[in-house]
Amino acid sequence: MKFGCLFTEYLQEERELLDEKCAHIEYVRLKKVLKSCQTCKPLHSSSSSSPSLVSDLPSHQLCQCQSCPVCDQKFFSELMKEASDIVGFFGSRVKHLLDLHVASGMQRYVLRLRQCFKNDRQALAQEGRILIEYIAMNAIAMRKILKKYDKVHSSVNGKNFKSKMHTEHIELLHTPWLIELGAFYLNSSGRDCCELNGVYGHFKCDLNVSDAVMTLILPDSIKLEYNLTCAICLDLVFNPYALGCGHIFCKSCACSAASVMMFQGFKAASPESKCPICREDGVYSKSVRMLELGLLMKRRYNDYWKERLLSERNNMVKQSKEYWNMQSAYALGLH
Repeated sequence: MKFGCLFTEYLQEERELLDEKCAHIEYVRLKKVLKSCQTCKPLHSSSSSSPSLVSDLPSHQLCQCQSCPVCDQKFFSELMKEASDIVGFFGSRVKHLLDLHVASGMQRYVLRLRQCFKNDRQALAQEGRILIEYIAMNAIAMRKILKKYDKVHSSVNGKNFKSKMHTEHIELLHTPWLIELGAFYLNSSGRDCCELNGVYGHFKCDLNVSDAVMTLILPDSIKLEYNLTCAICLDLVFNPYALGCGHIFCKSCACSAASVMMFQGFKAASPESKCPICREDGVYSKSVRMLELGLLMKRRYNDYWKERLLSERNNMVKQSKEYWNMQSAYALGLH
């Protein structure tokens, strides 16, 4: 079965399982645009000898295949919006799913009480699988349509567009919520390897304990590797946060890099605070707390986690004392 038919079949089921209004890549429609462009391309090359052939084409199918403004307008503006909507939808649904799994306080009490009457574990796993298929199928559709674009136009604009999406943090498979979803499955299974067979492909998540690397294998042989070592302290991430650029750090390390105290949190970071790796600014305000990844680290590296917890608490108490001593000194006019 061709991917276009497979993707159309998937979308029909997707609307029933997720939401009729959920975003997706308009793969079939955009492929038709490329097909019409491919049809008129040889006609443009012979337009000097047979101009009537070009004029016979419908106006909406005419394009200059050197720059192709019709394709550019339809593709890159629409794909940018679709990718942004997909990442937003995926993130909100995964966050809701994980809130149920790692709930705390009164919400945790209510959920535990609810489990006495109904076990939601299977339902949560089912929704997680659906979301993995959702992001994977749309990522495959994006990759194939951009590859087709470059083939039709003999260009590298499709590759450049993919790089632009990565720069603007809407590349479908480079979202911290996908890491959280993988950690969710490892936490649920209690193992270092988890495999799921979905309707539209195979999913596998593997944790290499010795190298601290988590690997995700998605349909269409998509392999993603995530290093779980903090680039600042060069140790395993503890209380991990993903900044808006996608790089993951320990909370204490990221706070130190932004010159803010841990008890103040990332909200106290200035808009000019930069990521220690890529040096992009404004990433602290868009950070994501990696609760599932933190839980995974706690369960797999329990002794290390206890040691880091004690060290972080001592450091937080020390910072808090220094801060309030400074505030008191200012209030008394001693500085």
